[in-house]
Amino acid sequence: MKHNFDEVVKRLGTGCKKWDTYDKDVIPMWIADTDFTCPKPIVDAIRKRAEHEVYGYPIIESSYERAVAGWQRRRFGWNIKTDWVEYTPAVIPAIVYAMRAFTHPGDRVVVQMPCYHPFPEVIPHNGRFVAPNPLIPQKDGSWAIDWKGFEELLKDPRTTMFLLCNPHNPTGKVFTKAELTRMANLCAKYGVFVVSDEIHSDIVYKGSKHYPFGSVSDVAAKNCVVCVNPSKTFNIAGFRTGAAIIPDKHNHELFRNEVENLKAFGRNIFGTLAVEVAYTKCDYYADQEIEYLQGNLDYLRKFLEEKVPEMKVGKVQATYLIWIDCKALKMDNKTMMDFFLHKAKVAMNDGATFGLGGEGYMRMNIACPRSQLEEALKRIEKAVKTLRK
Repeated sequence: MKHNFDEVVKRLGTGCKKWDTYDKDVIPMWIADTDFTCPKPIVDAIRKRAEHEVYGYPIIESSYERAVAGWQRRRFGWNIKTDWVEYTPAVIPAIVYAMRAFTHPGDRVVVQMPCYHPFPEVIPHNGRFVAPNPLIPQKDGSWAIDWKGFEELLKDPRTTMFLLCNPHNPTGKVFTKAELTRMANLCAKYGVFVVSDEIHSDIVYKGSKHYPFGSVSDVAAKNCVVCVNPSKTFNIAGFRTGAAIIPDKHNHELFRNEVENLKAFGRNIFGTLAVEVAYTKCDYYADQEIEYLQGNLDYLRKFLEEKVPEMKVGKVQATYLIWIDCKALKMDNKTMMDFFLHKAKVAMNDGATFGLGGEGYMRMNIACPRSQLEEALKRIEKAVKTLRK
C-alpha cells in the first residue's frame, strides 16, 4: 500500500488540541501528533467496529499482546513473550504505575535533562523528587551522557528509579547499545529500577538504530519496564492506549498490583483495535513515514542553513520533534515564544519548559505535509529578517 503524506487535512474546528489551541492564522508546529491521516487499515477497522452500534465492555483477548510482541520482534529484533505485555491507557499512566510499584514517597527519580516536560511534573505529583542528570551538548550538535554525574546520582540511597526516554525527547538522541548496557549495569549495581519510555522508537533516521532497553542484556531485562505506544507513529494518540513490557515475572506482578489498585485495567475497544491493526498491518506506513520525515528534516536543515542561520538544527537521530538552537536570536525564551507566535505566526514548543538545558531552544514538529513546513519556514524567515535591520 502507498500512503499520501502530502495530503493536507483540515483539522481546524475538530476539537483538535494542536490546531484549535491558537488563533486560526497560526501554523501549529508544536504538540507531538502528526498532521498525517491514519493508515487506511486502521480507519477501515474502526469504521467497521463502529457500525456494530454497541460499545459495551470488551473481553480481554491475547491478540493485543501478540500484536505488541510481533512489532517488537519484526522492527527491533526483541523476542518478547506475550505474558510480558501489560495493557496501559498510555505511557505516562504506565510510568505512574511503575513509580508506585518500585519506589516510595520521598525517593529520587533520575531524569536526563532537558526532558519531556511531563516527566518532572508527574514525579513530584506522586510525592517523589526529580534528580536531574543534564545531557552535555557537543560541538557536532549531538548530546553526550554525563556518566560521572549519572553514577553520583545512582549512588544516593534515596535514588530508586531512572526514568529513561529512549530515543530521547527533545534532543533526538538515539542511545547506542553500549550506552544502554552501561546504564543497565550501573542501575543494577546501585539497586535503581529503570523505566524506559520508548514511544518514539519507530521514528529513527538513517545511520542510527533503536535498541529496546530490555533487549540489551539479561541484567537490563530483569530490572526494567519498557513503555510503548504507537500513537506518535500512526497518529492515534486520542485512543489513549499503550503497553508496558515487563520481562521479569516478579516485577510484572508488582506492576500489575498497582494497575489493580488504581482500577486501571479496563480496555478501550477502539484503542486496542487501533493498536492491533497498527502493529500487524501497518509496517508499510511506518517505513514510508520515516522516509518522508527524513525529507522534511533535510529540507528544514537546508532552509535554515541558507536563509535563517540564526537557528541551528543539531544531530537529529530520531523523532519528528526537532530541537532547534535559537540562541543567536539573543532573546529570552518568553520573548522568543512571543516572537514566533505573534510575529511569525508559527507555534512551537518553548525549550525552557523542558528544564535544564532548554533555555535558548525551540522544539518544532515537522510531521506534516511538506507544503505546511515550507509555509511555516517562509514565515519564520520573514520574521527573522525584521530583526536584522
